[in-house]
Amino acid sequence: MALQIGVPKETAAGEKRVATVPDVVEKLIKLGFSVAVESGAGDAANFADDTYRAAGAEVVPSAADLWSKSDIVLKVRVPSAGEVSLLREGGTLIGFIWPAQNPELMQQLAARKATVLAIDALPRQLSRAQKMDALTSMAGVSGYRAVIEAANAFDRFFNGQITAAGKIPPAKVFVAGAGVAGLAAIGTAANLGAIVRANDTRAEVADQVVSLGGEFVRVDYEEEGSGGGGYAKVMSEGFLAAQRSMYAQQARESDIIITTALIPGKPAPKLITAEMVKSMKPGSVIVDMAAEQGGNCELTVPDQAVVVHGVTIVGYTDLVSRLAKQSSTLYATNLFRVTEELCKTKDGVIDVNMEDDAIRGLTVIKDGSITWPAPPLKLPAPPPKPNATAVVAPKAHGHGKGEPMSVKSLAMVFGIGALLFLLVGLYAPATFLTHFTVFVLACFIGYMVVWNVTPSLHTPLMSVTNAISSIIAIGALVQVAPPLTGGALNGPIDRPNTLILGLAVFGLALTAVNMFGGFAVTRRMLAMFRK
Repeated sequence: MALQIGVPKETAAGEKRVATVPDVVEKLIKLGFSVAVESGAGDAANFADDTYRAAGAEVVPSAADLWSKSDIVLKVRVPSAGEVSLLREGGTLIGFIWPAQNPELMQQLAARKATVLAIDALPRQLSRAQKMDALTSMAGVSGYRAVIEAANAFDRFFNGQITAAGKIPPAKVFVAGAGVAGLAAIGTAANLGAIVRANDTRAEVADQVVSLGGEFVRVDYEEEGSGGGGYAKVMSEGFLAAQRSMYAQQARESDIIITTALIPGKPAPKLITAEMVKSMKPGSVIVDMAAEQGGNCELTVPDQAVVVHGVTIVGYTDLVSRLAKQSSTLYATNLFRVTEELCKTKDGVIDVNMEDDAIRGLTVIKDGSITWPAPPLKLPAPPPKPNATAVVAPKAHGHGKGEPMSVKSLAMVFGIGALLFLLVGLYAPATFLTHFTVFVLACFIGYMVVWNVTPSLHTPLMSVTNAISSIIAIGALVQVAPPLTGGALNGPIDRPNTLILGLAVFGLALTAVNMFGGFAVTRRMLAMFRK
């Protein structure tokens, strides 16, 4: 029998998001589920009850009714103790759980013999898990909103301007942490015209920062900071001392600081000290995106914007909810993808397959048994190293890939080539020999040009060269409309025979496709890099 999915109204203070939206309700129904939504669940995100009814959902008047009749409950925030008591025994809950930070909640859910899928426990290393990655979706929204809040509190333009009333310098923005949220903040601030600098303990994100229009500021200390799963790790004391020195300098120079540094299961690291805040220019702004976990700034007050030493410190913990409609739509899509993986048969019945790496990582409680943490992912084995003897043999004979030919092989190739030229020179007409020589040289030059191009540029290179090489169309046109003989305008015309005329027309048609296709492909590739 098809199961019912229930979507309650969020009870956490200040939470405006809803776990599903009308467009996704239609998709869930196509999977075979029935959907019930608590009345008013989407009001704060501008999704009225009537829009859910129009999508095919049932609107339930109270939370108690919804929880009691739903087999699967989709939520945004961690459920309260009261909501856990409403969960049907043996039911399924999907949403943010944060099992490491909420051990008591885990025990309460296990006592209800529930099956719980924590969207925050998704193994993000899996490429197929990206469509279900709500952490990334929400972090992108919060990074964008952090810049908007900074612009609201800042008392100048972000972009520099020169007006009749004077010159306005661009704002200087420093982003601490270049994860998903940090990268979203970097891109948004750069698009607003600010000078953006950023730092992260993971050196590999430097190119991403630069690609978004920022400048990567390195710490004068060599240590790798990748912690796996898209997060950073705890660094050594030597690195942290060098990092504090760099942050102190950036605080003095920057107008706006946005901090995003978080380590799973640990309080937010303190990056911006009270002394650094005091050194900032009056009117500067700090947006602390880690306020919910204690904050990256020593003076952050969660859920408030305070002014200290003339610096506005924004500690809002509801940045995602401040774009409720957008974030609800993204989150609903992530949960739909999870449901799609659970119901591959599209019959309204879920199968929590613990052999599936993505589902196993998500599942923190299965039928009342706590299964968190999931075992480490089984990474594919590295390719076997080639046999030493198999590598040596090609080198000795000069036949290995990328190895130069031996002197004997090279002499044979040149000998065969010289023999072919001799035969062509003895028996071919003089005009053919001239064209053949040009053809061979063109092939050689074309090969050397393409061979020395970076592989990543092969496609745009080939598309343009295909178009340019279509000068062959001129030859075909000459055959279709041959020149007049005798040099007179009214002289006799040397008509080609039917075979040559047919080949010329056919060649002209193929060349036209080559020309227009080459430029069309180039145009499409260039369009990918335009806004």
